[in-house]
Amino acid sequence: MSKFFKKKNKGPAPYEARGFRSGFTLVEMLVAVSIFTVSLLGIMAVLAGSIANTNYAKRKMVATYLAQEGIEFIRNVRDTEVLYTTSSGWADFETAIRDCDSPGSSTKFCYFNDQNVIIECDNGGQGPCDPLFYDPTTGKYNYSHIGGDSGFVRSIWAKDGSPNNEVKIFSKVEWTQGSGTYNIIFSENLFNWIE
Repeated sequence: MSKFFKKKNKGPAPYEARGFRSGFTLVEMLVAVSIFTVSLLGIMAVLAGSIANTNYAKRKMVATYLAQEGIEFIRNVRDTEVLYTTSSGWADFETAIRDCDSPGSSTKFCYFNDQNVIIECDNGGQGPCDPLFYDPTTGKYNYSHIGGDSGFVRSIWAKDGSPNNEVKIFSKVEWTQGSGTYNIIFSENLFNWIE
């Protein structure tokens, strides 16, 4: 009886004794490597998309500040003309931005250079405004070709409002990133606040 129990408790023969070898087969290795590769490619795609989105967000934030600066510059021109010139300050302001007016359907764009002079920049609809340059030593954007081309182009234009003492100002900043061209446009109504 003890021989019977010894045989019964012995269990099956070891794995190697039955003619099998331990380890992975070539097919199992190929499946494991392909699963690992697919998961690694998925992670890399997510990381690449995140980097692209981060760069887009950074450039959009800079474009937002540059567009707002364009509006603030024109507002400063209005305030300077109205406060510090003759009694016809509002008319002087309208004259100063006349080159940026948009008569009919053809919009004329302008920009202001580093000497704060308003310059018409579309050459009658034939070309864009000058690009902004970024000076890394000062951290400022300029038109005087100091630093490298920032990739941003700012265009400003105006439309007369319905009342005589109102002008709507637009400031558009464009940039190219990857395979697309993006832009952001700010607008503000400026009024003759001194009578």
